[in-house]
Amino acid sequence: RSRRQRQMCIRDRFNHMAKLKLFLIILIALFCLSAQAEIIRGKVIKIADGDTLTLLTDSNKKIKIRLAGIDTPERKQSFGNTAKNVLAKLVFQKEIQIEVLTKDRYGRTVGIVFLDNQNVNYELVRKGMAWAYKRYTDDELLYKLEDEAKKRRIGLWADENPIAPWDWRRGKR
Repeated sequence: RSRRQRQMCIRDRFNHMAKLKLFLIILIALFCLSAQAEIIRGKVIKIADGDTLTLLTDSNKKIKIRLAGIDTPERKQSFGNTAKNVLAKLVFQKEIQIEVLTKDRYGRTVGIVFLDNQNVNYELVRKGMAWAYKRYTDDELLYKLEDEAKKRRIGLWADENPIAPWDWRRGKR
């Protein structure tokens, strides 16, 4: 090969690498933009139980929200109604924000609920009204808040032997 041919080959490789780098940068930027969480805002119009509520958006759309990473006692369980009342006291008829994580098998929007800057999911666990739902979260702060509530024996942890809702639903009553 002549010197000129080698230089053109190097220039072609350089151009190809530059185009590849640009493509990767654009791809990463698009991924980062799509990875941003969806935020839904609205007013809480219904509390179904301790970890499920209905939100009315500004566009008058009703959205059923399941609080992510936690599980509260069922209505017929000890502390079931208490957990529902605590959630209602925190958010009912208030404007909240939801950081959407996913949809569950029942079509509910699963997310983190915020009242101003307060994480309501954390607050329910801190108050001893919910378990960290280990099957669906790896949020270490939820585990820590649960451990602290257990140590202080507050909320459902005041019971001698609280039954996790997932066990209760399977009939381990």
